[in-house]
Amino acid sequence: MRLPDIIPLLRSPSRQSQAPPAVLRELARSTGVTFNGDAPWDIQVHDPQMYQRILARGSLGFGEAYVDGMWDAQRLDQLFHRLLRGNIDQIIRGMTRRRMLVEVLRHRLYNLQSSQRAFQVGEQHYDIGNDVFEAMLDSRMMYSCGYWQGATDLEQAQYNKLDLICRKLDLRKGERLLDIGCGWGGMARFAAQNYHVEVTGITVSREQLLLARQYCAGLPVTIELRDYRDVQGRYDKIVSIGMFEHVGPKNYAVYFDSINRLLEDQGLFLLHSIGVHRTLSYCDPWVDRHIFPNGHLPSARQVTDALEGRFLIEDWHNFGPDYDKTLMAWWEKFNAAWPRLKQRYDQRSYRMWKYYLLCCAGMFRAKQGQLWQLVLSKRQRAGVYRSVR
Repeated sequence: MRLPDIIPLLRSPSRQSQAPPAVLRELARSTGVTFNGDAPWDIQVHDPQMYQRILARGSLGFGEAYVDGMWDAQRLDQLFHRLLRGNIDQIIRGMTRRRMLVEVLRHRLYNLQSSQRAFQVGEQHYDIGNDVFEAMLDSRMMYSCGYWQGATDLEQAQYNKLDLICRKLDLRKGERLLDIGCGWGGMARFAAQNYHVEVTGITVSREQLLLARQYCAGLPVTIELRDYRDVQGRYDKIVSIGMFEHVGPKNYAVYFDSINRLLEDQGLFLLHSIGVHRTLSYCDPWVDRHIFPNGHLPSARQVTDALEGRFLIEDWHNFGPDYDKTLMAWWEKFNAAWPRLKQRYDQRSYRMWKYYLLCCAGMFRAKQGQLWQLVLSKRQRAGVYRSVR
């Protein structure tokens, strides 16, 4: 359904307080979703005030209405797969154009990922406490997409991902590795133990810093609370896993210039990042407010524009469907741990995490989201790089 097609529906909303406005009913129907239907992906309405929230605030209102208990769906992942496959998010943004214009201007006029704001995502998302992440993630606490080739569970998928990265970087004993956005130290520990390299990891989360230092104790690993713009030194190899989503387009040039300054001429840099299927000038308002403040998912065009004249692309690997599997595994572990976690967190927290994990799974299933691993080098690097899988 195109935006012009829904304008008449907007002008004649339903007068029945319990029934959805015609515009929402038709939009949902176009994606195979029904309000109060029988399918596991159908929306079950508990409070009809949710309709006005959606019409007034788009995806932000939809998500907040769910967290507030105004609606449910038996399978949120299947619901979002259908909605996003039908590009309903773009139509809703058109309906709430004035509010979205404010969001677009906010991202264009302000550097939301400046060095002054760099620690906000750590304080809001990662510093809530390690217990949720310890319950949800694998034993190495990798908060990024696993590599499910040949894997039957999350533990093996994350092992596969780490080993794949080390092999793509061609890590050699005694080399110096910089891990930008090191999280709880999973990559640093794995590389130091299995490939015998010296690792420096940086994070913007104090909670991650404390646990990563404990996790990597006794290994040639240094963990620092530091923004990537402030790192000094030279490294044989550099890796960044699931951090580029917090850099923002205004900082892509500074980011890659920083990598260029830190990387030895014969070195390799591996970038592991979520990507999106088309360039956007804003991020999802619900995710921005409640999960990852100031984030931005890059498009292929934005990445290549920033790389031009700075790095050669030796390899570009996309395994986005594996993030769907990873998110579903995280949800299953989080849900199983909830009887223990609810002693500290309320029901709204449960619904927020459920919504976040399962709507993201639906996004990757609809292939709006992808997962990229890029291997980059300087022109000065000698020899030929052979892709690794």
